[in-house]
Amino acid sequence: MKLSFNEGTTFESASLQQNLEYCEKHGYDFIEIRSIDQLKDYLKEYTLDDLKAYFDTHHIKPLSLNALCFFNNRTKEDEEKIIEEFKEYLEICKKIDCPYICVVPSNIDVTEKGKTLTEEVNASCIRVLTHLSDLAEPYGVKIAIEFIGIQENTVNTFAQAYSIVKAVNRNNVGLVYDTFQFTGMGSRLEDVTDETADKLFIFHINDVEGYPIGQMRDSDRVWPGHGVIDLEAHLKRLKELNYDFVVSVELFRPEYYQMDPEEVIKKAKETTLEVLEKYYFNQAIYN
Repeated sequence: MKLSFNEGTTFESASLQQNLEYCEKHGYDFIEIRSIDQLKDYLKEYTLDDLKAYFDTHHIKPLSLNALCFFNNRTKEDEEKIIEEFKEYLEICKKIDCPYICVVPSNIDVTEKGKTLTEEVNASCIRVLTHLSDLAEPYGVKIAIEFIGIQENTVNTFAQAYSIVKAVNRNNVGLVYDTFQFTGMGSRLEDVTDETADKLFIFHINDVEGYPIGQMRDSDRVWPGHGVIDLEAHLKRLKELNYDFVVSVELFRPEYYQMDPEEVIKKAKETTLEVLEKYYFNQAIYN
């Protein structure tokens, strides 16, 4: 099992360059790059060639661009912009040898006026993801859809996300399995079946304070093992499915943004490994 750092954990306190240096220092294998802000800021001073050179000369490697946001149920004009943004991401992935692009479903206004039928949501996701899959295929890039465990997101459970991925039926389209998103809207472990195993592209680990289902928000996330999520159950299920690729720690807690970013990166690794060592193999698994 390899260890990854998601830049959302320090996106208010550190630059991409800082995150790379601290993650390299503290022994991470991968980084998930926030393409919507930290990468853009990086490119004001550096180039993609510089970024590629860093990866070529250091242990840490890119895992994903995170993320193409709100890709479904858009106006025709907005969807065209999303497609163009995705094409730019593909060129970035090609340049820096990044294997995944994470994509995030759209939010809606959860009022009577703003409701959207699940059938319409799923149909839009399937259509757009199929098109993105076609575009990504020549690049060898895979697409990982991250369902969002809040009421207003159009795809907010594991089961719904997998049903979409299954309908798309492309080798390069799969899932982000995030323990916070999984908990947020009450996704069920019994839906994580043997059938889904090949579609688990990226695993995000985190924890959360004990709010009711439907009321949890990103800002309620805490260090792995410091909240109410049954991480043991998730890790046991992943072990049963022979998942042995990468665990990526992703936190969005405001008080962590006030900490020294190197300390956050160090603490994120320590707490993640404590959980993994206790529950996954009952021994240290980080290589």
